[in-house]
Amino acid sequence: MVYISLNYYVLVLLALVLYYAFPKKIRWIALLIADITFYVAFYKAGLWIFLGTIIISYIAAVLMQRLQKGGRKAAFILGILGVAAPWFLIKNSNFVIADILKMDPVNWITPLGISFYTLQLIAYLADVYTGKTEPEKNIAKYALFAGFFPQIIQGPIPRYKQLQPQLIDGNLFNEERFIKGFQQIIWGFFLKLVIADKAAVIVNTVFDNFPAYSGAYIWVASFLYSLQLYADFLACTTLARGVSGLFGIELINNFKRPYFSLSIKDFWRRWHISLSEWLRDYIYIPLGGNRHGKARKYINLVITFLLSGLWHGAGVKFLVWGAMHAFYQIIGEMTFNVRERAYEVCSITPESNKKRWIKQTGTFLLVNWAWIIFRADSLNKGLKLILHMFTDFNPWVLFNDRIFTLGLHWKEIVVLIISVFILIKVGQYQELGKSVGDKIYRQPLLIRWGIYIAAIVGIMLLGTYGFGFDAQDFIYGGF
Repeated sequence: MVYISLNYYVLVLLALVLYYAFPKKIRWIALLIADITFYVAFYKAGLWIFLGTIIISYIAAVLMQRLQKGGRKAAFILGILGVAAPWFLIKNSNFVIADILKMDPVNWITPLGISFYTLQLIAYLADVYTGKTEPEKNIAKYALFAGFFPQIIQGPIPRYKQLQPQLIDGNLFNEERFIKGFQQIIWGFFLKLVIADKAAVIVNTVFDNFPAYSGAYIWVASFLYSLQLYADFLACTTLARGVSGLFGIELINNFKRPYFSLSIKDFWRRWHISLSEWLRDYIYIPLGGNRHGKARKYINLVITFLLSGLWHGAGVKFLVWGAMHAFYQIIGEMTFNVRERAYEVCSITPESNKKRWIKQTGTFLLVNWAWIIFRADSLNKGLKLILHMFTDFNPWVLFNDRIFTLGLHWKEIVVLIISVFILIKVGQYQELGKSVGDKIYRQPLLIRWGIYIAAIVGIMLLGTYGFGFDAQDFIYGGF
């Protein structure tokens, strides 16, 4: 829970003072000091593994530039293996040890953000190997790129050419960027404390006590889990972008309102964008993409999504989750013409709101059922949860106050509903190409800061922050 802790923002404040006090050319050193302080203060465990992968990838990239063709390829392969091996061992070995070999699992030390920085370093090595990027000669500057503290826990997964110049060149203070970073921090706290952590209460009650709850309970909990996962992950990346913005550094947008998607393919253009683009650029396209016929395209798609499932976690359920999304895309493409013809037969015009709502609803339901497998303790339990959504008929629990026995008081449920309404309206506004933050920033000073103060007070009063605070861990922090 570092990103919403007081100590973290004390570190950010001290780093900001140091950053803008330093001359522009050496402001990257202030960021490096902040990185080192962050790791020493919050995450000492696994630090040597992280440093080891930095050194391995740094040496491999330098060697790739100096060696001839055969040596370059060897350096590239060894660099990839050196970077990926700790992640693969720590994240996947216990699945083999405990689930397949039936032996006691190993209690591995897990470095901070290992799943994210592993992909970041692999992308760097691949870009150096293909000549898209020149290797960084200064290992301290390279370490700053590899471990930039605002985004290391949950991304987004940056590319070297996009992030490194912003880290090294230094930025002058810009009031607009600073204020918009502050806005994003407030929005991130709202998403995490007022939406994600409240939804988590009901989600955990139902999923952790199945089959005591079935039917309508599972429908409600699954919808709330889809909401929780989105708000939680968006909160973390928004906080990362907000803190980076205080330093004048722009991280890529990792989400573009994925539950407004019109298809599963569209969903993956909007959800965890940095991961989707990484899988596309470093797995799907190198496999051949769609260049060798439909059969090969579908095979490449399945392999890509299976690897996506493997990245998210060890176990059969994650592989099935990935396979479901591959299956969704393949069936969606194969049935596209039939579905379009069905809309014509039903007199539903291509640009009508009715068609958009049907496609959005269908896409959301498909994603939601896959999330059930993702959240369940096992594949078997996930399949049973989906089965009992349809076989146990008890809609009356939605109207006889039974929902209020799932851990939230009716007032908290009202707050959650209003908060979700705000999230939807903000999303609809953004879908029009507009920005709520820009609109607030253009207001007179008193009105603008009145909104900020009201938002902060509202989050403290209505969120899970305050006396006895024990917020849920960020979900993607476990991947």
